[in-house]
Amino acid sequence: MATPCPERTREIQRIFVRLMTRAIGAGNDHAFACMIASRASGLGALPPWLGLAPEAFNALMGYHFPGVSPEVLSSLEGVAPNPAREDERAELVALLGGQRAGHTHSELWMAEVVAAGCLATDHLWQDLGLWNRRALTALMRRNFPRLAMANTGDMKWKRFLYKQLCEREGIYLCRAPSCEECADYHVCFGPED
Repeated sequence: MATPCPERTREIQRIFVRLMTRAIGAGNDHAFACMIASRASGLGALPPWLGLAPEAFNALMGYHFPGVSPEVLSSLEGVAPNPAREDERAELVALLGGQRAGHTHSELWMAEVVAAGCLATDHLWQDLGLWNRRALTALMRRNFPRLAMANTGDMKWKRFLYKQLCEREGIYLCRAPSCEECADYHVCFGPED
């Protein structure tokens, strides 16, 4: 994510601190607080309510940040999800939901939010409004540990998730016998700046 202007940085921090002050201490508190603060400040690419139904977003807020009004996001309209991509989003939600850790309902919300982020055009951590790729990797390990363990080569997460969908359908697009020999290796693996 590009470094926001100082005024926007202060706004993000103000919202983030407001949320974390009321956080319940659950594993996803930090990630959701980053996403909400970024989205409320106009950063990231998530649709309204982080891609959740308004009722689900209200439930998320009530669970993770009791006492903070869900209206923290009401000031931004944002772009609604593209209905033509609903099947794709549903497949991503099913993939993620089927691989969740199974500890809390928050993982289901996270599956919906990550799927919404996958439909945007930048690196997934940026589209989600997270502050770095490490935060996304931690989110994946916490919520979807089997998927995270399967990403043995540190493939960029959005590419990895779509590769998983393709493999479920028996579609193998790699032009080389192994990723290390592929001309696009640097596009799929390595640091995200």
